Amino acid sequence: MIFGQQGNDQCSDSMATPETKNLYKNLYNLIGKNILIGHQDDPCYGVGWKYIPGRSDIRDITGQYPAVYGFDLGRIELGLAYNLDSVPFEKTKLFIREAYDRGGVITLSWHLNNPLTGKTAWDNKPGAVTSILPGGEKNALYTIWLDHVADFLSSLKGKNGESIPIILRLFHELNGTWFWWGKDQCSPDEMKQLWRYTIHYLKSEKNIHNLLYAFNTDKFSSGEEYLERYPGDKFIDILGFDIYQGGALKENISFSGFFNSELDMIDSIASSRHKIPALTEFGYNTIPDSTWWTNVFFPVIVSHQIVYALAWRNADLKQFYVPYPGSSSASDFKKISSSGKILFESGIKSKNIYK
Repeated sequence: MIFGQQGNDQCSDSMATPETKNLYKNLYNLIGKNILIGHQDDPCYGVGWKYIPGRSDIRDITGQYPAVYGFDLGRIELGLAYNLDSVPFEKTKLFIREAYDRGGVITLSWHLNNPLTGKTAWDNKPGAVTSILPGGEKNALYTIWLDHVADFLSSLKGKNGESIPIILRLFHELNGTWFWWGKDQCSPDEMKQLWRYTIHYLKSEKNIHNLLYAFNTDKFSSGEEYLERYPGDKFIDILGFDIYQGGALKENISFSGFFNSELDMIDSIASSRHKIPALTEFGYNTIPDSTWWTNVFFPVIVSHQIVYALAWRNADLKQFYVPYPGSSSASDFKKISSSGKILFESGIKSKNIYK
C-alpha cells in the first residue's frame, strides 16, 4: 500500500488557508507512521467534573492532553448559546483556541436538528434531505443554518489572527438508519447532492477556507457500501468510519476481527483515492475489560494506516470511553501512551502540524 506520492498531499480546497493546507499535508505524511489519539469534549467535562481549567480525563491518566479534540455544533443552527450536550459555544471557542495553541487537531461534528420536523437529529422520518436541497421547501432555512455554522467557523482565530483549521465531519454515520440523513431517509444521489451543496455554500457563498472535510460511515461491509453515498474526491479530504464494541460485537475476539477487517478496507479505499484514513469515532462503553487498550485496541490499530482515532465522550459513570482516575483500565491506557506509535499532546506538538 503506497501513500505519500508526490502531488497527493493537497487538500480539496485550492483556496484553503496556509495553515489548513499544512494541516492536510502533515496529517497525510503521518500515514503509516503515527496515530493521533483524540477525545470528544475532552477539556469540557469528564467523569465527576465540568469546566475545570486545565482538567482532562486523558491528561489525568497520561500527563498529556490528547492530540485531537472533538466538539459538536448541534443546536448552533437554532441560534442557541449552547450545544446539544449543554456546552456553551463561547466555551467551545475558548477550548478550540487553547487546543490549537497546544498544536492539537480539532474536529467538529454536527448533530443538526431535523429541518423538516424541527425535532432532533434522531427524528429519522424520510423527506428532510429532499426538503433542504435547492428547490426544496426548507432550503432557505438550511442556508440560514449554514450561515450560523459559517459565523462560528469564521470566528475561530489564532493569536496572530489566522483562521484555525478545522476538520468538519458532516452527516456522520450516513449509512445507518438512526439520523434523518440516514440511508433509509434519502437516496444515495440525494445525499451526494446535499454534501456538494453544503460544501459549495460554505466555500463559495460564505468564503470559509479553514476546513478539511471528513466523510464517515458507521460499520460497513464492503468498499461498494462505503462509497455508495460518497460525494466525490474533489470534495473530501478524510475518509473514516465509526465503530463501537458492543451488541453483536460484544466479545473481544469478534470485535477485534471485525475491527481489523474494517481498517483493512478503509486503508485500501483511502490509498486508492489518496485520502487520509481515520477512525472518526470509537469506543467501548465503560471499558469493562481492564486490559482492553493493550490486548484489543492497540494490537489491531498498530498495523493499519489511520492517522487519528477519536474516542467518544466521558459523560458520567454510565457513559465513558476513555479511562478516568481510578477506573479499571487507567494503567493499561497509560501503557499505550508511551508506545511511540500513539501520539498525544507532546507528540503532536513536536510535529508542528500547522507549519
